[in-house]
Amino acid sequence: MRTPDSPQAFRAPRRDDDPEHVVAALLAASRLLVAIAAKSLAAVEETLTLPQYRLLVVLDSRGPSSLSGLAEALEVNPSTALRMIDRLTTAGMVEKTTNPARRRETLVRLTGAGWQTVRQVTDARRTELSRIVASMPTEQRAQLVSALTAFTEAGGEPAEHLPVLPGWH
Repeated sequence: MRTPDSPQAFRAPRRDDDPEHVVAALLAASRLLVAIAAKSLAAVEETLTLPQYRLLVVLDSRGPSSLSGLAEALEVNPSTALRMIDRLTTAGMVEKTTNPARRRETLVRLTGAGWQTVRQVTDARRTELSRIVASMPTEQRAQLVSALTAFTEAGGEPAEHLPVLPGWH
């Protein structure tokens, strides 16, 4: 029973295009995605944090980068990026090298172990996401792709053009 003080008493009916409803759905989806990312990371490398993994992914996608370039890409202070780089260097996942074009500049690049970690975590995430997507009705999959593409473009993130996985046409 609704009383004047109950939260449901003044709640307007939800519409799928209502911005608040969209944001609530995105927050729920982001919790799921973060949980999948954390679980996949913990399954591969227990000591690696999500921000450190993100640094590895940036290096994987962009190649060797300067400290300032990494800090900018990660939207962190250079001192924060340097601490992450130092920890990842100690863990054997990145290495520092001199930039051949600018001898005073140090570049950070993935090692084989760092590259392998990115691949393993990505594969674990892909497996879990594939399981979830496979449980969705086919017609909703196309709607999801369209909505996520529009969302990433609106946020200024270029949509990745990945190959379609077998059986997902």
